[in-house]
Amino acid sequence: MKKLALHWQILLGMALGVVFALIMTNFSWGADFIEDWIKPFGTIFINALKLIAVPLILASLIKGVSELKDISQLSKMGFRTIGTYIFTTIIAVSIGLVVVNLVKPGSTITEETRAELVESYGGDAELKRQDAEKQKEAGPLQALVDIVPSNIVGAAGSNANMLQVIFFAIFFGIGLILIPEEQAEPVKKFFDGFNEVILKMIDIIMLTAPFGVFALLAALVVEAPSADLFAALGMYALCVIGGLLLMIGIYTLLVWVFTKKTPAFFINGISPAQLLAFSTSSSAATLPVTMERVEEHLGVEKEVSSFVLPIGATINMDGTSLYQAVAAVFIAQAFGMDLDFGTQLGIIATATLASIGSAAVPGAGMVMLVIVLAQAGIPEAGLALIFAIDRPLDMCRTTVNVTGDASVSMLVAKSVGKLREVPLVKNWNDNYKK
Repeated sequence: MKKLALHWQILLGMALGVVFALIMTNFSWGADFIEDWIKPFGTIFINALKLIAVPLILASLIKGVSELKDISQLSKMGFRTIGTYIFTTIIAVSIGLVVVNLVKPGSTITEETRAELVESYGGDAELKRQDAEKQKEAGPLQALVDIVPSNIVGAAGSNANMLQVIFFAIFFGIGLILIPEEQAEPVKKFFDGFNEVILKMIDIIMLTAPFGVFALLAALVVEAPSADLFAALGMYALCVIGGLLLMIGIYTLLVWVFTKKTPAFFINGISPAQLLAFSTSSSAATLPVTMERVEEHLGVEKEVSSFVLPIGATINMDGTSLYQAVAAVFIAQAFGMDLDFGTQLGIIATATLASIGSAAVPGAGMVMLVIVLAQAGIPEAGLALIFAIDRPLDMCRTTVNVTGDASVSMLVAKSVGKLREVPLVKNWNDNYKK
């Protein structure tokens, strides 16, 4: 088992969970056995993902903001970079919402299956309705008031207050930039180390993913054994992939319009980084190749690429944000919840801000999805519906993340006059002397 890549382990766990549950349903005691002895391990796995959400936001976001060095870097190149990243993320989330609302993959689940799901996963839907009533009574600027916490410890104590944690992390990072370097350095080193520990904890959690998936899928099959649920999963996956393909098309269009570089030039230049991103599911691991391709094959000068791409690996997660939007609405549809326009606008805001703190490692997107679900009042236990096919989709959305980093670097380079007309391609043996 250890010799298999993680995504194959997860897919194997998924298949074994389904097969095990189907076998157990032939016995009168099988469903109770899975409910009492198998499902709790899936619950533990979901709780572990929720446990790491707040530390992940604090560590990666404070680290990313503080690496801007000084406020002046947030001026010309900085504002253009971050503004473009946020703009493309909003487009990505919006595309995800449009696609999932048009296709409605979760609505294909029958009322009977939906009722079983709601009964199995508790009273979260009722809590959502109560929150909606409270929202109606709030003033028009209450959303802005809610972003600023009165107590960061209290905000960090609930996954439903992630916007407040994100606000604090950004504010803290700006404070680090503004104080003297000798005073900020120990704090930066602490958060560098803290971030590495959190990433390692994610690695450990993901090692248990095959077993978590086994438990989640086994419980899912027993609790909702109808075929319509699995058909809905296929439609959900198609929605995500379709949205991601649309996003790549938008990247190439933006590059074509603003830099006059053809789509073929852009795709040929970045394709090796895309393939590496697809195979590793990590934009951080792909970063060295992305920088090499952007500088040598797309013509972006190093001054721009060395600033834009590392920041992008931290705050630009367009593929992940699109997936979160589709997944959130799909889960809501599966539970028979009707998300109003205001709630879906909240998903856009939350997914955009949460993507800033999303680590560039495999599995982090699922952690960020917990934040989006909690903020929208969607049952977090609905993760059981989609986790089985998360890894293949993670490979696809990471490819989009890296493509977005490369396209934004070209746009920023063009705007500051740092995009070469003819790229300077280097060969591996350029420095070899006969």
